Amino acid sequence: MGFINRLIRAIKANLNALISKTENPEKMLNQLLVEMNSQLIESKKRVALAIADEKKLERQAKRNAELAREWEHKAILAVKAGEDDLAKEALLRKQEYENFYLQYQKELEAQREAVNKLKESLRELQLKIEDAQRKKNLLIARAKRAETQKKVHETIGNMVDTSAFDAFDKMAEKVEELEAEAEAASEVGMLEKPDTLEERFKKLEQPEESEEKRADRLLEDLKKRLRELEDNTK
Repeated sequence: MGFINRLIRAIKANLNALISKTENPEKMLNQLLVEMNSQLIESKKRVALAIADEKKLERQAKRNAELAREWEHKAILAVKAGEDDLAKEALLRKQEYENFYLQYQKELEAQREAVNKLKESLRELQLKIEDAQRKKNLLIARAKRAETQKKVHETIGNMVDTSAFDAFDKMAEKVEELEAEAEAASEVGMLEKPDTLEERFKKLEQPEESEEKRADRLLEDLKKRLRELEDNTK
């Protein structure tokens, strides 16, 4: 398990280094996945070596068990032949191989437990990489959206030179002033509108009467209305 822990620490160190150096989230995420898969391949190699060691211990334990059985068979043959001393030698050799078998078996059990833990760690690592692969595109989309929003806010926040906007506002005010002046001029023009040519000729045709003549005309009109009223009453 020691190398798995070292592997995880190495991955974290590499990830932190990549995060601190890169300004491109998409490039960083792709590089992280490459790094993860590289570490996964290395982990698989280590697990494969551990499994190979397990198989080797298993073969050695099995071989010592077979040798122990063979020397027991030889001891039986020696006893049957009346060779007790030879049988004793065979039994001692049998016991020696049995001891080797027990030692290998103990190592084999420990190795199997270690291999199982390594396999579990490897499966977890593989699942995490698969999950990271699925999330990559989503994270890239989120990063791009965040970067766009950041640039928009920075652009708005950094608008120190507002001369164009100020000029636009002043021009709008100028247009409004011109419109107001035009309306005022139109109203004044209507008040001071000079007589037309036709009206001037009418004045020539109908010269202004004096106050005395106007009084005579009004008196004549009154007398005319009185005569008409008398005629109507007869």
